[in-house]
Amino acid sequence: MDKYRNYDISFSGVKQGKHEFEFCVEQRFFDLFEAEEEFENAKIVSKVLLEKHSTFLDFVISVSGTVDLTCDISNEKFQYPINNEIKFLVKFGEEYDDSNEEIITIPHHYSEFNIAQFIYEAVVLAIPMKKVSPAALENEEFQDLLDKFSPKINEEKADDEDIDPRWEALNKLRK
Repeated sequence: MDKYRNYDISFSGVKQGKHEFEFCVEQRFFDLFEAEEEFENAKIVSKVLLEKHSTFLDFVISVSGTVDLTCDISNEKFQYPINNEIKFLVKFGEEYDDSNEEIITIPHHYSEFNIAQFIYEAVVLAIPMKKVSPAALENEEFQDLLDKFSPKINEEKADDEDIDPRWEALNKLRK
């Protein structure tokens, strides 16, 4: 875990209450994770709010900045704004347990907590599944293709006659 050492937050000598930390995260941070990324040229500021209590630590990690994505339609690069926030608690116990993503247990003898994975996840989760550049949205040809091949969501039934007769009585009560 030495490569993530810069993202350790020491809480042993810190008084109870709120404490703020800030990390500037660039593309080399994401390269540490050795995962295939869907973005390049990351310029992210991560603000960490630690609220220390006697029996647990409350973390709020906010990330904001930009990454370069490749448009799924036009294959051109574009800059995408990143804004996300994740919250979790760290409590003390016998052994390390991160099976619950909202409550992490660390041993009592730990004096610091590494947040690199949480910063990474906050950024990656802010990236959309469908990456469409603003230029592609403005282009009529691309917009027609998007409309043609995008799934239709929340299509209402136009005909009330298609209703199962068993449900008609309930619909009358609702009206």
